[in-house]
Amino acid sequence: MQEIQASPVGWSALLSGRNGLRSIALAGGVMLHATDVYLATTIMPSVTNEIGGLSFYAWATTIYVVAAIIGSVVSSRHLSHRGPRGAYRIAAILFAIGSLISASAPHMSVLLLGRFVQGVGGGLLFALSYSMIRIVFEEALWPRAMALVSAMWGVSAFSGPFVGGMFAQYGHWRMAFITLVIITVLLLILTETVLPKAGPQSTGNTKLPMTQLLLLAAATLAISIGSVAASATSNIAGIVIAVILFGVLLRLEKSAINRLLPTGAYKISTPLSTTYVVMVMLTFATAVEIYIPYFMQVIHGFSPLKSGYLTVLIAFGWSFSSIFFSGAAKEKVKLFVMTGPVMVLIGLAGLVLTVPVVQSNTGICFWLMCFFMVIIGVGVGMGWPHLLTRVLTAAPAGESEKASASITTVQLLATAFGTALTGLVVNAAGITIPGGVPGAQQAASWLFGLFMIMPILAIVVQLRRQT
Repeated sequence: MQEIQASPVGWSALLSGRNGLRSIALAGGVMLHATDVYLATTIMPSVTNEIGGLSFYAWATTIYVVAAIIGSVVSSRHLSHRGPRGAYRIAAILFAIGSLISASAPHMSVLLLGRFVQGVGGGLLFALSYSMIRIVFEEALWPRAMALVSAMWGVSAFSGPFVGGMFAQYGHWRMAFITLVIITVLLLILTETVLPKAGPQSTGNTKLPMTQLLLLAAATLAISIGSVAASATSNIAGIVIAVILFGVLLRLEKSAINRLLPTGAYKISTPLSTTYVVMVMLTFATAVEIYIPYFMQVIHGFSPLKSGYLTVLIAFGWSFSSIFFSGAAKEKVKLFVMTGPVMVLIGLAGLVLTVPVVQSNTGICFWLMCFFMVIIGVGVGMGWPHLLTRVLTAAPAGESEKASASITTVQLLATAFGTALTGLVVNAAGITIPGGVPGAQQAASWLFGLFMIMPILAIVVQLRRQT
């Protein structure tokens, strides 16, 4: 296995001069994508109140996720053909066009079209931001650059609800999308001056694996549809269909010349496969955050605003620890990557003990819940930039572009699948029947308890790799 390189240089080398402008450009792409995710979630009640389409409420997210995965998969070909500047330009233009369509939507079908175009652009921005790290920065800066780009999810967890909520509160939800357009234009002006026109020529086959891409989109759609259904039967059906499609996809990938993931990604004995598994398990573990606002409101009587921003604690812990641990010395990297899942396990165990217990929202239980949420985020973040760097360094020669694009593909897939699993668990545990406080308490206990399996699997996979 190729060792993960620690960064011997400080943050000043990344954030000063031309590197600083490039850092803003790449971090801005991820922030746009992530802000859009949180913003859309915040304004959707206002959207459906004005243009209708409540039955398609969840599709605004579903369509976006599927489109984002398509964008991330095609990003490596896009980058090799058009170069960093041209690739980013097209991604930003697509995102801006999608935002304009969404802002002007007279009914839900037009909004969903806009969300699809936004998703393709957002997925491209997301993937290109990671892919271009290896192009515009020296290798010694990769861990810190990965940490900075990843930290934008934490920033967006604040900016998305704030921007969306501010406009929705005064009945101007369309202006939330217009704001994204303005930010995109400013980012585009910056990237046109700081990103190189051409990058390293691809040494691999950049032909798109269309069959695998279609299977991937169909599987993700099945997961997403299943996750928003009210019944456990529909949840399970969505996951089963997705698993079957993934099985067909894996069989094709093993023998295909053009693959979605780099060589070695499907053999658990390889460093690359181990890294992907750990990334997926940690992403699964953070999927529990989508039900935290519901549990806080129903069990503890928190206001919607307070409960919504409690979820930000996980993103805050993730962002803070990603930046703090990104400059770790080489001999400590393995320790942090292994310790991270242990921290996540402790955080989930703490939520099992605190969230289902009816307490005052100002008592010690409140502060303990906050602490455990931060611990989950810290556990993910402390090893995350090094896991992403390991993907780049462990990929076979000639497949660096595919490896870069795979980071976002794997993360988006894990997010979709993890969300589906949370829906399956809470529905089966009684969040609707018996519902109310008892149902929420049962659902919280089962959700946090069962998802403790995720960090345990991440620990086991790493231990097996070391033996």
